[in-house]
Amino acid sequence: MNRKKKVVVVGLGYVGLANALLLSQKHEVIGLDLDESKINLLRQKKSPLQDPDIAKFLQNSTLDLKFELFNNKFLVHCDYVLLSTPTNYDEQKNYFDVNSVELVIKQAIECSTKSIIVIKSTIPVGFTKNISESLSTSRIIFSPEFLREGKALYDNLFPSRIIVSNESSQSNEFSNMLADCAEKKNIDILLMTSTEAEAVKLFSNTYLAMRVAFFNELDSYALSHNLNTKNIIDAVVLDPRIGQGYNNPSFGYGGYCLPKDTKQLLANYSNVPQNLIEAIITANTTRKDFLADTIINKNIRKIGIYRLVMKVNSDNIRESSLQGIMKRIKAKGIEVIIYEPLISEDKFFNSEVTQNLNYFKDNADLILTNRHHSDLDDVIEKVFTRDLYGDN
Repeated sequence: MNRKKKVVVVGLGYVGLANALLLSQKHEVIGLDLDESKINLLRQKKSPLQDPDIAKFLQNSTLDLKFELFNNKFLVHCDYVLLSTPTNYDEQKNYFDVNSVELVIKQAIECSTKSIIVIKSTIPVGFTKNISESLSTSRIIFSPEFLREGKALYDNLFPSRIIVSNESSQSNEFSNMLADCAEKKNIDILLMTSTEAEAVKLFSNTYLAMRVAFFNELDSYALSHNLNTKNIIDAVVLDPRIGQGYNNPSFGYGGYCLPKDTKQLLANYSNVPQNLIEAIITANTTRKDFLADTIINKNIRKIGIYRLVMKVNSDNIRESSLQGIMKRIKAKGIEVIIYEPLISEDKFFNSEVTQNLNYFKDNADLILTNRHHSDLDDVIEKVFTRDLYGDN
């Protein structure tokens, strides 16, 4: 790079914070967020997210990085605005809620005549092209993220690939900025249209959801026929065309990305024939129904839910598959107790919440956990999980 670039990152969740830390190694970065408590933590070099690499990097005094509450004035003198605000899926509209993305894009364009706006948020296919045309600008590009919760910064330092849409003359420069700040060398960099890049993001996550759904249905079959699921999976994945990864059964795919991205991709198929995409979404519901019925048929008096997070080293309980199981169990009148240190309230959906692990284990007759943890080793006879490999 010829000189340090001035970069403003709007939205400091996993995506925004990981990118802010990555780029601040060699560029001047300001991270903006509306959450004052988050900004205060970051100013103290404390991570608001559960990610060991983020926590470590925040202690690095050589980073050119500041954190501020969101204000338009920070959008005025910068080369790049990285937009990573959340886009939740709106079930009524069958579309991502892109209001925050649109708002910041318009503000960035009004505040500066030169800055390049890089959308890092997950958006519907065609969004970047449509908003660029509506605002008569060529300064908006899209660069998808492929990050894991709890490993977000690591996945930026060692990316599987870097994808940037090619509508701007600065697209190549920005992709090289990401690669130059990464630790991995010889990274595959792909430039394509924004619509193609948006499709890559949604199809990638939907494929992962499909793989999760496949091995979950394999597990459902094995459970129904009293077969050893692990023996079957171990043999299946030895075929190099199938391979390892995303083969550990669960209570269903969940978390922040896969549920909403599969639904958005299906919505993009409104005028295109499909069977598989819809089946992936349906399969996830069927899996929860099957496991809930399996648990209900055990005639347990009181069921414990160990952690609502989707996986180990995560702090995200949004769309967790265990919540779906819990709701089905509660609908049958079964009492539920939850162990979740992330919830400070004493109730969650009218079920008791405790942060006392021993109390939780003593009071639950059966304990459900999406991923096994050593916390439960001493009550293993109470535990019901589909975790066969001890990984996420």
